Amino acid sequence: MTPVTRQEVLGLYRKIFRIAKKWQSASGQIEETVKEKEYIINEAQTLFRKNKNVTDPKLIKQCIEECEARIEIGLHYNIPYPRPIHLPPMGLAHKQGRMLRHQEKLRKISKPIYLKSHDEVS
Repeated sequence: MTPVTRQEVLGLYRKIFRIAKKWQSASGQIEETVKEKEYIINEAQTLFRKNKNVTDPKLIKQCIEECEARIEIGLHYNIPYPRPIHLPPMGLAHKQGRMLRHQEKLRKISKPIYLKSHDEVS
């Protein structure tokens, strides 16, 4: 990891913790605010620890883009959880043989960047 990339990653990590410190839930309830703050911190720690040994520059860039996207979406919608995608269950391919595998491949490709790591952790 280059020093510039390292500083960028550490900056994102600090930014997430600053966001968590100031976070207020949309409902305004104290219990929900505390729960969402804990989720933000736990999610950040889990994903950053999972990716700490990544050395491929392209993969590092993907992780940084995902992190930035999740931060922006969370701040915009005031929801810390990843926003789900809504596709009909069999909406991408026909229901015949090899097409089911092809549909799974299409679903994986169509997944937004901010959800790439969510399924791996959950």
